[in-house]
Amino acid sequence: MRELKISARNQLKGKVTQVRKGVITAQVKMRIETPATLTAVITREAVQEMRIKRGDDVLAVIKATSIMVSK
Repeated sequence: MRELKISARNQLKGKVTQVRKGVITAQVKMRIETPATLTAVITREAVQEMRIKRGDDVLAVIKATSIMVSK
């Protein structure tokens, strides 16, 4: 995998556990290092271009303007 240079600092390494393709978008579920699961909704085209499939190692890059905390 080629190194991606990016300014975002909110990055979580994970492994894809499921890919669900819709007509326009796709949901990519991933297990991250901390025991948790994230779901990213990205375009179907992006899934096809990156050849994302179950078992792939991925990097979740999070862009947010705020962080919320719940207890």
